[in-house]
Amino acid sequence: MKDKVGKSQDEDLSVQETKPKKKQKLTESQVIPRPSLSKFDLAEAMEKQNDVAMFLAGKVISTLAQTSNLVFSPASINAVLIMAANRPEKNETLRSSILSFLRSSSTNELNAVFGEICSVVFADGSASGGPKIAAVNGVWIDQSFPVDSSWKDLLVNFFKAEFDQVDFSTKAEIVRTEVNAWASRHTNNLINDILPQGSVTSKTKWIYGNALYFKGAWEEKFEKYLTKNKPFYLLNGESVSVAFMSNHEDQYVKAYDGFKVLRLSYQQGRDDADRKFSMYFYLPDKRDGLDNLLKRLTSTHGFLDHHIPRYKKLVGEFRIPKFKIEFGFEASKAFGDFELNVSLYQKAFIEIDEVGTEAAAATGLMCTTCSSAYVPERIDFVADHPFLFLIREDTTGTILFAGQIFDPSQSS
Repeated sequence: MKDKVGKSQDEDLSVQETKPKKKQKLTESQVIPRPSLSKFDLAEAMEKQNDVAMFLAGKVISTLAQTSNLVFSPASINAVLIMAANRPEKNETLRSSILSFLRSSSTNELNAVFGEICSVVFADGSASGGPKIAAVNGVWIDQSFPVDSSWKDLLVNFFKAEFDQVDFSTKAEIVRTEVNAWASRHTNNLINDILPQGSVTSKTKWIYGNALYFKGAWEEKFEKYLTKNKPFYLLNGESVSVAFMSNHEDQYVKAYDGFKVLRLSYQQGRDDADRKFSMYFYLPDKRDGLDNLLKRLTSTHGFLDHHIPRYKKLVGEFRIPKFKIEFGFEASKAFGDFELNVSLYQKAFIEIDEVGTEAAAATGLMCTTCSSAYVPERIDFVADHPFLFLIREDTTGTILFAGQIFDPSQSS
């Protein structure tokens, strides 16, 4: 590899396409300008992408994991698609398809969203006591492809991407191995082999990559001596014995029509005044009620913002299962309405225990040829049957990870 430039900034994603029949020098006028939106327009754009994230969650779950554990990262998919949409070319098919898929009016709007997420959400807070976040972008371009200086400037200076020009024609497998090693390195070795064997060929002309790593400690940790094995009820009527965490603290919990929501806050850093990370648990009242809850959550505009527990409540029974899962999928099977000749791979990992959460993801988008008499109400929150979860930054609403647990005794 040669011509290596750039720094870190995101989760693991990749994009590939075949070599063009004709090479064309790209003019500066074809390069996407830097983003500029009013505060109102930016907030509206962020809300739109958060709705898209839940749409993606519904798609992935309904097509690939209806009755199994799942974790994936909408933020990772979004980041790679935004970078790909910025690729300057006379043929606008790729860009227009991504804009349609992400329900956006322009790359300027998408870039503004990306810039806000990078500055607010993806900034590492570990030095000041907040969550450890590593967000890295990478771009690999075939050495025969002419690289316009303005486009490269956008990738390196705005997207903060590591940039390499490589030889896909004779070293495709070497490049694939190096991209996979890059992804593993930037996800604390939790994500391996994001690009499967045979996915990078001599016809590949570029790969966009994004790798995301998150590690946060609970604001109120769970005491290990309170962790006990209890039954978790499966959809088939059987149960498995798993370790449940508990504590005696008041919780951010609220009961809604047919389900409850629990918000567990992560410890904030001294410099995190403008952001707040939380993990949300969406627990249906009925043991088999997850499917209906998922439909409501993914089809209702602003559902997440309208169902946030904002005040602490006394809890009666309170149990959350520990779990450690990973999930990999080829997303084009889920996104049947994504009208591009692409394959989109993602792998994600999450583990929660008494201390906090560790999560990572990698995605690859590839193309060949995203008064004391008062007694306060107590709310039980016993997550002993299938539920949904999210890791979310509350100020922007950005969803870093989403998933569901059907059997916490299973790791994949």
